[in-house]
Amino acid sequence: MSEMKEQDDLLQKLKSKGKMAWDLLTEDDQKQVSSFAQKYIDFLNIAKTEREAVQEILKQAKEQKFQDIFFQEQEAVSQEQGAGGKFYQVNRDKNIALCSLGSEDIRLGIRLIISHIDSPRLDLKPYPLYEDQSLALLHTHYYGGIKKYHWVALPLALHGVVVRSDSSKIEFRIGEEPGDPVFTITDLLPHLSHRVMDEKKLKDAVEGEKLTILFGHQPLASVNNSESVNNKEEKERIKSNILCLLHEQYGIIEDDFISAEIEVVPALPARSVGLDRSMVGGYGQDDRICAYTSLQAILNQTDPPRHTSLVLFVDKEETGSDGNTGAQSRFVEMVVSQLLQKAGIKPEEHLLREILFRSKALSADVNAAFDPNYPEVFEKHNACHLGYGINLCKYVGSRGKYSTNDASAEYMGEIRRLFNENGVAWQAKELGKVDEGGGGTIAKFLAKYGLDMVDCGPPLLGMHSPFEIASKADLYETFKAYRAFLEKS
Repeated sequence: MSEMKEQDDLLQKLKSKGKMAWDLLTEDDQKQVSSFAQKYIDFLNIAKTEREAVQEILKQAKEQKFQDIFFQEQEAVSQEQGAGGKFYQVNRDKNIALCSLGSEDIRLGIRLIISHIDSPRLDLKPYPLYEDQSLALLHTHYYGGIKKYHWVALPLALHGVVVRSDSSKIEFRIGEEPGDPVFTITDLLPHLSHRVMDEKKLKDAVEGEKLTILFGHQPLASVNNSESVNNKEEKERIKSNILCLLHEQYGIIEDDFISAEIEVVPALPARSVGLDRSMVGGYGQDDRICAYTSLQAILNQTDPPRHTSLVLFVDKEETGSDGNTGAQSRFVEMVVSQLLQKAGIKPEEHLLREILFRSKALSADVNAAFDPNYPEVFEKHNACHLGYGINLCKYVGSRGKYSTNDASAEYMGEIRRLFNENGVAWQAKELGKVDEGGGGTIAKFLAKYGLDMVDCGPPLLGMHSPFEIASKADLYETFKAYRAFLEKS
């Protein structure tokens, strides 16, 4: 009987292979998909920057009784006694780890999911504000792989933090609420654009130094009744008016921009897309779709996991994962060291290396969905599609597999078996044609520890645009995949 059941189960799996994820959902499942997607949309609207993502992740973790890993009243206990202990560690407000102690000895390895919470955007320069031709403008420096023409003639918001000379910190979001002003980058009218359109390549149509934010237009009331404009305040009355408003409303002076991180993001809310509401459209889904689903995977663990779970959210992926909040930092070693101490084990360096070497990981990052408008850049037999579940990507990199982690056949087999056994809809495809370009992920930076690692995330349309598109079915299958990995692998 058991042999017949195994054959029936295998037959069902074969039948489901190649089907859309939607076809595998029951009516109750579809309600869960809809509810899960709405909460994800709320997350996208709250967390448009890496700092805001950390704040929201931390808020949700605390609601589920996660404790600061440095909390002194939490004494070290044995692994068995501490199973189910839930901890968080924040790194400079732009990087966070969530951990759950497992029932097995941590020295046998952990289960790690890593995603990134930064997205392509514009940053303000250290001295951004200037006046030109009766307009107040802000200089920007673009961050990550953007198409510059995407960012013109678009409503924009400012999100950021300013540290003043007395070390006080001011955080703000301008452009998100209905009553807020928004900002924009002006585009050249078509009547005067023939030289740009005829002579320039698309990538050169908008120069980086012309991504200047339109910030104001009203002059400061004249400081005297004469027509003399002998002082700087009178010559730059519009800039002066902006500086007065910044000081009145936020207590900011011009020099405070030096110690500030102010990001320019689309002032567009995430929302459902399609008459059937089957998709999510919004800014920053690369890679906050993976951040949100991995967050929910660890928050929704009902029992202590078998292996210790570590879900890591990092910064700087879009610019190479450098810096002390990127995947190339040694933050993961710090977290594992603290976990060892919580389990009553001395965190010696050789032991840290051995634990990471024995661990298994998913690099939670998105892939490009086949776009019927641009079929020429995809290889149709190996392109992932919207609505077919999470994508398992053996390697990314560019052209000749440069700059990538390449998962082993054994690990690919292990993960596909895990997904099959837990009813996860999945596909296994590449990122475009071999000679078209390529991309990189965090995987290679964690793989240096010798752990098993594979890229694993949902496909998107319009990746790196101000309004990326994901399937709600893929979103939910990604959550299921990450939860199965943490609980069952």
